[in-house]
Amino acid sequence: MTTAIAAPLRKRSGNSSASGARSLAAASRYPQSRLLHIVAPSLKVPDAAAASVFSAIRTRGPIARDAIAQLTQLSIATVNRQVTALLEAGILRERADLAVSGAIGRPRVPVEVNHEPYLTLGIHIGARTTSIVATDLFGRTLDVVETPTPSGTQSAALATLASSARRYLSRWHRRRPLWVGVAAGGVVDSATGYLDHPRLGWADAPVGPVLAEALGLPVSVASHVDAMAGAELLLGGRRSSPEAAGEAARTSLYVYARETVGYALSIDGRVHSPASGPGTIAGLPAQSELLGGSGQLESTVSDEAVLNAARRLRIIPAEGPSSTLSAVLRAARQGGSESGEKARELLADRARVLGEAVALLRDLLNPDDLVLGGQAFTEYPEGMPVVEDAVARRSVLGPRDIRLTAFGNRVQEASAGIVSLGGLYADPIGAMRRAQTRRSAGGANIAAV
Repeated sequence: MTTAIAAPLRKRSGNSSASGARSLAAASRYPQSRLLHIVAPSLKVPDAAAASVFSAIRTRGPIARDAIAQLTQLSIATVNRQVTALLEAGILRERADLAVSGAIGRPRVPVEVNHEPYLTLGIHIGARTTSIVATDLFGRTLDVVETPTPSGTQSAALATLASSARRYLSRWHRRRPLWVGVAAGGVVDSATGYLDHPRLGWADAPVGPVLAEALGLPVSVASHVDAMAGAELLLGGRRSSPEAAGEAARTSLYVYARETVGYALSIDGRVHSPASGPGTIAGLPAQSELLGGSGQLESTVSDEAVLNAARRLRIIPAEGPSSTLSAVLRAARQGGSESGEKARELLADRARVLGEAVALLRDLLNPDDLVLGGQAFTEYPEGMPVVEDAVARRSVLGPRDIRLTAFGNRVQEASAGIVSLGGLYADPIGAMRRAQTRRSAGGANIAAV
């Protein structure tokens, strides 16, 4: 994917009265959002009974009720109640064809997620490219399209974004959308769905209310790096299963780098999302003669910095169709050419600077788990030994495993997907009730598609 995203450049004060005022303004301007209100994203390992049962079925289904009880450590009576409620909500289905031969009674009939009728819509708003993603209830990407991030005035850009999302949903005739999740750079007010995005020139942009009004669906909006950490936590495979829930009582540091840089910290199975917005590592000290920059991390390691350096070193032309980061990567993978050697040195120096920044964060926070994401890492895996060496040399703590994101170059679509699914995973019965309310309200702009 080619999405470029913006790091937080300023913080909004965590003023609850300001959030309340924005909520009232949204409700008066966007009446649909009174009914289908903005829902703060749920980027955590769910622990409610229904959520635990659904998680067990999602990760292990088809599965019998007694096996669910063993996995979740809930009583069989509790499991039976939750399975019955989830079946009535339409999010599960029974598989009588898989029942154990000779078994008597429904508790021995396996159940599984009823995923075919539904989808969620994820939108990743980047500085240059916006990705629109359809995700199934397992968190699998059904389809993704990319479109230039709308330009022009803020209101016109949001109208264009909503129109694109509406057209995209109209293509899905056999699946009903349940939720919309938005992941974006800048500073997000998750309670109201408003966004400050200086790179786009957006200030107090009502992203959530505009989409809720246009699509007639619940909307959650999250910081993009927080969302990436949430995808790692809930969809990455290491902690998404019920038996791994105990492992979630750890800390995990997620470091992102591409056009911008950012980090997120997960504590005890929950992404830490300060009310005043995410912190920033853009201004961490960094030095590289090859890359240049202003002595700060983001201006030194960004895609733009790499491109400028590659043009200055004549690895790629100053302009034209070959003046791209992909061309730099191709040059680095070529044989013994002079431009190839320069490209490898350039990308290795970027990896060194990133590794030193990771070491600083690691020493400061000392997480149990350290994950690197973003195309600065995943598009050039040849640089990972340099990153690891820089971390080892700069860190004052003992050795620690470093792993790349489970999503590779699809991290942007995964981040949008988990924001659209987090509410469902945290409260599957409540999420389905919201969907049913939308269907029966009669005022939604999109019927079941």
